[in-house]
Amino acid sequence: MSCALSVRSLNVRLGRRDVLRDVSFDMQPGEFVGLLGPNGAGKSTLLKAIMGLVAGSGNVSRVGRRLADMTPRQRGRELAYLPQEREVAWPVSVHTLIELGRSPHRNGLGPPREQDRLAVEAAISAMDLGNLRDRSALELSGGERARVLIARALAQETPVLLTDEPAAGLDPAHQIALMSTFRNLASEGRSVLASLHELTLAGQWCDRVILIADGSIVAEGPPDAVLTPSNLATVYGVRAQISVTSDGLSVVPTGLV
Repeated sequence: MSCALSVRSLNVRLGRRDVLRDVSFDMQPGEFVGLLGPNGAGKSTLLKAIMGLVAGSGNVSRVGRRLADMTPRQRGRELAYLPQEREVAWPVSVHTLIELGRSPHRNGLGPPREQDRLAVEAAISAMDLGNLRDRSALELSGGERARVLIARALAQETPVLLTDEPAAGLDPAHQIALMSTFRNLASEGRSVLASLHELTLAGQWCDRVILIADGSIVAEGPPDAVLTPSNLATVYGVRAQISVTSDGLSVVPTGLV
């Protein structure tokens, strides 16, 4: 079976700094992978490089086809990307903003099809936005805006979803609901790569985690194999209390090394 996403020998240099160094990994269909690492580790640059938004060397492919050989519309049907930035510049309704996620699937300016409508409604439901659908996107709080932009990415209905700190700014209930949504997408055979700072969320919901520091992969594998006291001390410079509960792996930083 071809990989849902294959990254090979990816290098990115910005200015005089090597931001990514020889990064390689594969994602399988139906896999929820957490991308972990401290600020400045290269997580956001990695996601942008996969999408072709920053220049780099190496190869990124999906089911054997290089993303660089795809048109923007073709890439938009294969991968959805939620950047870390949460700005909205247009005074459009929440519903209209989410509907923009269907753009790669629509031809021209024709009216939405039934499958477009269903995808938008499913995304609105998943992100608990029914009571906000007619509100201007410029009137939303930071957490509400984050949920709307996540819904736009969900409405795109791509086989692969890349998200940069999607849980940032969300309250605990919506963080858990978001992780459950990603888990459900994986159970449907789609693949999710999410940059996360919340180690316990990664430990409890992800199939696999990739830990990076200084632009290189330090460790990857199941959460309990990667989120160890030694790795957390080396990469984050913290001591942590790690326990296994009925909900999965819990990671609580307790002090500096």
